[in-house]
Amino acid sequence: MRREDFPILDSGIIYFDNAATTHKPLQVIEAVREFYMRHNSNVHRGIHRLSREASELYEEAHEVLARFINARACEVVFTHNTTDAINMVAIGWALPRLRPGDNVVTTVMEHHSNILPWKFVCELKGAELRYVDVNEEGLPSPEQLEELVDRNTKLVAVSGMSNVTGAIPEVREFIKVAHDNGAVILVDGAQMVPHMPVNVKELDVDFLAFSGHKMLGPTGTGVLYGKEELLEEMLPPKPGGGTITDVTLEGVEWAPLPWRHEGGTPNIAGAVGLAEAAKYLMNVGMERVREHEKELVAKALKVLDEVGAIVYGPRDVDRRGGIATFNFKGLEPHMVGALLDARKIAVRTGLHCAHPLHRRIKARNGTVRASFYLYNTLKEIEAFKEALEEISKLV
Repeated sequence: MRREDFPILDSGIIYFDNAATTHKPLQVIEAVREFYMRHNSNVHRGIHRLSREASELYEEAHEVLARFINARACEVVFTHNTTDAINMVAIGWALPRLRPGDNVVTTVMEHHSNILPWKFVCELKGAELRYVDVNEEGLPSPEQLEELVDRNTKLVAVSGMSNVTGAIPEVREFIKVAHDNGAVILVDGAQMVPHMPVNVKELDVDFLAFSGHKMLGPTGTGVLYGKEELLEEMLPPKPGGGTITDVTLEGVEWAPLPWRHEGGTPNIAGAVGLAEAAKYLMNVGMERVREHEKELVAKALKVLDEVGAIVYGPRDVDRRGGIATFNFKGLEPHMVGALLDARKIAVRTGLHCAHPLHRRIKARNGTVRASFYLYNTLKEIEAFKEALEEISKLV
């Protein structure tokens, strides 16, 4: 990884807002540019050269993302983002199967995108939505998980890493409890997949959703991984052009996987850019990405303690991603964010689309979130410390 691959950083900004979106390396920018300049066409069914080239690039992008998470290409469905992917499972898989008396289990830790789709389908079908509570560090309770998941549970949904505290739950325990009770599990990998090695076969996860823009890729791109047999039985949630092999006035023959779940003209250039982002990360090595972030967050937590901030989330960096979330007593989060912005340090402030979790950790007015990625440095953490020392004097 070279910082010079990220031209936006030349402005001198210290960018600690990676949980919201990440910057794009030149390789990704060039891949998207090259597609529009040399290969732009719609995919599939076209017999002319440009259409064939676009189709090959688009299909290759599925293969690259499959390698990235150790899946098969037919198990990789391209989506707009994590939210889109989760909603596809809610509408295409859960909605047809839920009945009164059934339940879906999620946690208090979740981003709204892993709560609202389940709330929607449960209310439509008269099913119950259950929430696993979290402890003071924001980690879900394994004991309550076992109490709430039963033989009437159809699906368990959990984030692989909190977008607020960076808390990393025991995903393997969630998977085991779900499968022991005959339930399917979906992991929201929006914060997990870009920051650590993920092997879907080794995890034995049923569905995994993640976004491209949080892993160096273009906005408007994402992935839904599903086990082949589950994607086969899932109803296409967005039926239309490209999802069928044949249509009569009486019926439909769905296209093979993954195309039956990718209705309409896809974000082809975005998919090409996302594949380039995955190649970039694989070249760096996801183990190296994870270890680098652990070093950064350990330093950041130490800094926050030194300046007297209120820190949220686990102290053990093995249970925490590259996110440092905090407040200063007596200062609103947005004020802290504005003061940091004046010093060219970009952080995120507010409730981070996780209102229930903020109530649970007693931060109803929101938090300040500094989130790190592979291009951030310890030197930037030092600059962060200097800025926080000045801000802490205002308390």
